[in-house]
Amino acid sequence: MSDEPEVELEARLAEQESFDPPSSFTDQANVTDADVRESFAEEWPECWEAAADLLTWDEPYATVLDDSNPPFYEWFTGGSLNASANCLDRHVENGSKNRAAIKWEGEPGETRTYTYGDLLNEVEAFAAALRDLGVEEDDVVTLYLPMIPELPIAMLACARIGAPHSVVFAGFSADALATRMNAAESEYLVTCDGYYRRGDALNHKEKADKGLRGVDHDVETVVVDRLGDELKHFLGASAHDYGDLVDEHAGASVEPVSRDAEDMLFLMYTSGTTGEPKGVKHTTGGYLAYTAWTSRAVLDVKPEDTYWCAADIGWITGHSYIVYGPLALGTTTMMYEGTPDYPERDRLWELVETNDVDVFYTAPTAIRAFMKWGSEYPERRDLSSLRLLGTVGEPINPRAWKWYYKHIGDEGCPIVDTWWQTETGGMMVTTLPGIDTMKPGSAGPPLPGIDATVVDTDGEPVEPGNAGYLTVQQPWPGMLRTLYNNDERFIDEYWREYSDTDSDDPEDWVYFPEDGAKLDDDGYITVLGRVDDVINVSGHRLGTMEIESAIVGVSGVAEAAVVGGTHDVKGEAVYAYVILEDGQEASDAMYDRVVEGVEGAIGPIARPEEVIFTPELPKTRSGKIMRRLLEDVASGDELGDTSTLRNPAVVEEIQSRVSEE
Repeated sequence: MSDEPEVELEARLAEQESFDPPSSFTDQANVTDADVRESFAEEWPECWEAAADLLTWDEPYATVLDDSNPPFYEWFTGGSLNASANCLDRHVENGSKNRAAIKWEGEPGETRTYTYGDLLNEVEAFAAALRDLGVEEDDVVTLYLPMIPELPIAMLACARIGAPHSVVFAGFSADALATRMNAAESEYLVTCDGYYRRGDALNHKEKADKGLRGVDHDVETVVVDRLGDELKHFLGASAHDYGDLVDEHAGASVEPVSRDAEDMLFLMYTSGTTGEPKGVKHTTGGYLAYTAWTSRAVLDVKPEDTYWCAADIGWITGHSYIVYGPLALGTTTMMYEGTPDYPERDRLWELVETNDVDVFYTAPTAIRAFMKWGSEYPERRDLSSLRLLGTVGEPINPRAWKWYYKHIGDEGCPIVDTWWQTETGGMMVTTLPGIDTMKPGSAGPPLPGIDATVVDTDGEPVEPGNAGYLTVQQPWPGMLRTLYNNDERFIDEYWREYSDTDSDDPEDWVYFPEDGAKLDDDGYITVLGRVDDVINVSGHRLGTMEIESAIVGVSGVAEAAVVGGTHDVKGEAVYAYVILEDGQEASDAMYDRVVEGVEGAIGPIARPEEVIFTPELPKTRSGKIMRRLLEDVASGDELGDTSTLRNPAVVEEIQSRVSEE
């Protein structure tokens, strides 16, 4: 086949700045009312009854929003419900007992499918076991598990008996586990012997045991046997085998504990780079209602779908959009244990094909990797089952958006580019796929009922075309309620930027997520990245996300990371670390193209001091680029801790490339 049509298509996509959802999608979308934002604004806060109506309540709520004690807002006050019952029991009772709830794929290729009936049975068995181990209502249970089905089972078992869970990402260190268990005063741990990663059986229990030695109180431990004969392990004192516990309690009936809407559902500790991690507290009613509503409105999830969020449950994305949101809606949610490129780079697309996935939600980091590997990998597979695509975790540059749209969605799937945080509980800024035009690189307008406003340094809204600080001016149901055992830090970190902290007027309180953003004439918000991701070059403040987007817009570039490094004259200078697409070679010509791309998009002030071509960037196991280490390299400083990196050796390789240049 001639390359000419392909070239013409690429050229057309490159020029196109907006895309409308196809009628084939809008005709079946869950939300199609073009006036939904206006109606939510007119009826606020009662508009959020639409979210609460997606749930089954034990006791009806009396008030949608109690804003009498800002910023400690309360939602659906007076109401009570159970999250586990909303995700399981009601679907079984409504005739969906035999519908698949979780489809799980192990890295070596084994599969497990849990129907809603199966899942309810195992959740009840494990809930009964936890009670026998001494877990009571409001006890915090720590879950240190990889992407195996026992993780959501344990989450739902905790929710069933009213015990908040605290999930610690399996890639975190032993010290991180100990820190979080001590902070939560958690006396119960559910972990496993190990898991597979790129064909290797990793010993997870060894890390968990090391972490337990740093916990300053006694702990009862449950161990899932994931690896069988691949890795022998010993339970030791105060440890129990998960399989034995479930077998012993098989057939148990555990009545769901009715929880007040404001009772804590879970803790999630953010992994800040400095200081103690923050224990973000999410509650039962508002959080569950909000994740269900956003799953339905934004991800267009339907009960008959097979839906796949390719995140890790160790992060908030997995909590909200692998477990609670999809299961509250009664759909089939997918889980995958391994990495996208093992054993082949078409692994994810193989899973989409074999499972007839309808909705796929992943991170721009992954999409940039797919681009680098090349379109031949998705082209090996039939992806025609896909109806909707989504991105999460960071801003996506226009070129990556268009690649995703063309090569994964075949130009027929709307893309929802979602901005939100651990603290927000769910999506805040994005297009509604059944209504809104999509603009590559721009997340979109705020969701209905969300007053997200871009403001200047005085807290005044910016004019279209200008950049400023992203703020949320009104409370929302999925919001964090506080930081665990630290109300003062909650106020200091989130509510003091543009508000009078002595005021009792809710309108004087503004949530500040510490992200910079731009506003366009249509009210669409482009998130520019963290406010502290700014380089001050000769007094000019430059956002790293803008420069990175300009570099990735250069043909042949797959990914880029930009940092500031010390400079004798400018104070700070721009240093760009660039990964090229497969088949592209580092050269003077490519160097010049990168520089020209930055100058053309932003101006000479943003011209990189150095462009370093590298085959890899220093990333954590969750895919986050460790820009701090790149700053150390650029400034010639001693490297900080590299233990959390997926490949620690990459930093030394980058150092050697810098010294060569």
